[in-house]
Formats: sequence, C-alpha cells, structure tokens
Amino acid sequence: MELTLKIVDADGFVLASSTGQDEAFLVYRLSYSGGDCLIVETSEPGHVFLALDSAVHPALVYIREGAYSLAVPFGDKRKSYSPNAFKGDIHRLSARRARPDEVAQRRNLALNPWDDHANRTLFPHAHANVETRCEAAFAARNAIDGEKANDNHGFWPYTSWGINRDPQAALTVEFGRPIRIDEIVLYLRADFPHDSWWEKASVTFSNGRSFSFPLLKSGAAQSFAIEPCIIEWVQLHGLVKAEDSSPFPALTQIEIWGTEAAAAVAVAVEDEAGHASLPLPL
Repeated sequence: MELTLKIVDADGFVLASSTGQDEAFLVYRLSYSGGDCLIVETSEPGHVFLALDSAVHPALVYIREGAYSLAVPFGDKRKSYSPNAFKGDIHRLSARRARPDEVAQRRNLALNPWDDHANRTLFPHAHANVETRCEAAFAARNAIDGEKANDNHGFWPYTSWGINRDPQAALTVEFGRPIRIDEIVLYLRADFPHDSWWEKASVTFSNGRSFSFPLLKSGAAQSFAIEPCIIEWVQLHGLVKAEDSSPFPALTQIEIWGTEAAAAVAVAVEDEAGHASLPLPL
C-alpha cells in the first residue's frame, strides 16, 4: 500500500508532502493557517494506523477510497480537540498500513478520533439527525473519538453527542465494510445534576435486526452482549429519558466490539479444516 501525507492550503497549494510504501511520516515546521487541510492518500482501500497530530490518540481506521481530508480546526471546531492539538510551529503526521494480526484482533470497531462532518472515506464515521446547537462540543463525532471523561460537559475532554432535547434523536455509526459485532458499550454523560439520563435505548443494525436495553443513571460503562452478526452500520435510537428535572441527557461514548468480517470468516474456515465449526450469521 502506498501512503501519502499532504498539507494543502485553502487555495489547494501543497505546502508539504511525503510518500512511503506501507508507512509515511511528515514533519511540518510552520504554524497552520485557516483553510489548511491534512490529506491522507492510499493506493488501495485498507486499514491504517493514523496519527495526524501528537495531541490526538493514534487510531486503527479503515480508508475505503483513495483520499481522506481533514480541515485543520479553528474557532468553535477546536472545542472537540485538546487545546494542544494543531498548535505550534512543528507538527508530526504519520500513517502506517496495519499488520494482518492487528486487523484480525477483536477490538472496539467504533473508534475514530479523526472523524468529522465532512468525512465520507475514513471509517468508522458517525452522524446524527440532531446535534445541540450544531456546536462542535456536542457533535456526533464525539461519541466515537475515544474520550470517556463524562462528569462535565461542553469542552475537551468532556465532549459528547448532545441531542438538543429531541426525543427522536438518532445516531448512526457506519463502518464502510462488513464487520462482525458481538457487544455494545455505552458511556452516558454524567454531569449530574446538570444532566439527565436515558432509562432505555434501542439499536438497529444494517441487517434489519433491532434490540432494546435498559440503562442506569451512571457514568460507568454499560455493556450489552449481542448475538454475533455481520453488519455495516448501527443506529442508536429510541432514547427514553428518565423522569427527572434535567432536560439534558447526552452520550459520551459508544463502543461497538467485534472483529473484521473477513477475519471471522477466515477463522471459521481454519476451524473447519480441523473440526466442524458453527456457521456464522450473515
């Protein structure tokens, strides 16, 4: 896999670029300006470890098409990131093709700190039918950015998905390829008593199956095992607010655990060679 990292200004002029086979590094020794974009190009779809800023956790993500672009955040959009992110006059970017054993591991498949509204090529990608006042601190992307601190709200690291008091709010996480999931974990925002909470939530998968589960007034992880299935997206909906005085329930993080569907099939085939294996639900 050929990987290219670029920094491009608002006029499309390439400020810096670096290309490598299976791994690329780019060090940029200037401050970012409004309109600058960080671009990742790959020669083929696949999994990459992406680290576009030293103040944001690297993440294993899937790039489906040839190029991903992230506008360097300024103003309100910076509230989703560490105050140290994208600042200063030296920046290190890196991208590495993930090893097969790294891709095959069971993990949280809904983790992507590089997601944003404009993203259509880097997965997972989160979007919602409502976000509180369209503010970055309450954007859908915050629910998959890996930040779990939840006893405050409105600024990093206390970012969350805010539903603007909408009982019909729904959040969708797309994966860009088939995956095999077996567990969902939710972290509710828990800035009590400012916050409310949901007593019940539902999920619907791309295969048409739906489940509902009860929730507690807690900031701790709430985990729900599900029958393993292969899907391409999950929607969280049917959020039933508790009968309390606060109008502000919110979601800090959703984790969706499982494996790549291709890896699951490979394991099944390998098992079948030695002894009969259980069929995988499709």
